[in-house]
Amino acid sequence: MLDGTSRFTCRGKKIYHLQGTSTFTEYTVVDEIAVAKIDAAAPLHTVCIMSCEVSTGFGAVFNTAQVTPGSTCVVFGLGGIGSAIVMACRASGASRIIGVDINEQKFPRARALGVTDCLNPKKLKKPVQEVVEGMTGVGVDFSFEAIGLIETMVAALKSCNRSSGVCVIMGVAPLGSQLSFDPVVLLRGEP
Repeated sequence: MLDGTSRFTCRGKKIYHLQGTSTFTEYTVVDEIAVAKIDAAAPLHTVCIMSCEVSTGFGAVFNTAQVTPGSTCVVFGLGGIGSAIVMACRASGASRIIGVDINEQKFPRARALGVTDCLNPKKLKKPVQEVVEGMTGVGVDFSFEAIGLIETMVAALKSCNRSSGVCVIMGVAPLGSQLSFDPVVLLRGEP
């Protein structure tokens, strides 16, 4: 909650809210600023649950990365935000969209949304960023991380074209995590 407290416990232990909303719970307590009232006259079959997934995913593609037609993209995480990223990349005219997730049950929906290639890092014989580079020859033009793990953030960065790739990280890493990578990957035109 905004006052630093929590309204949740599980097996006697305090559970903290994620970004003040705890949207993964079936029932929740939130501050009134996190609630939107639905007009009683609105037909329930047309009312959707509001969240940041669509605006975060589309904003990452259109506003932050500015994906261009014909470009190659990789999306780490095919959940809500990742799915929105895929749709936005497709709407931007990306020619190839590689989806990365360890849950292969997400692959059929991802393909329907616009993913052209699906990768499960747990089933690869080498690091996913090396596979992505091999698939594209030089790395992708745009890389998106929507998981929140340090390992996937580094993999997303290393999946980019070394000369001109853009990496956008939306995943939120655990508090106190440290992101570590070779700074040479940030230099344009690396050999």
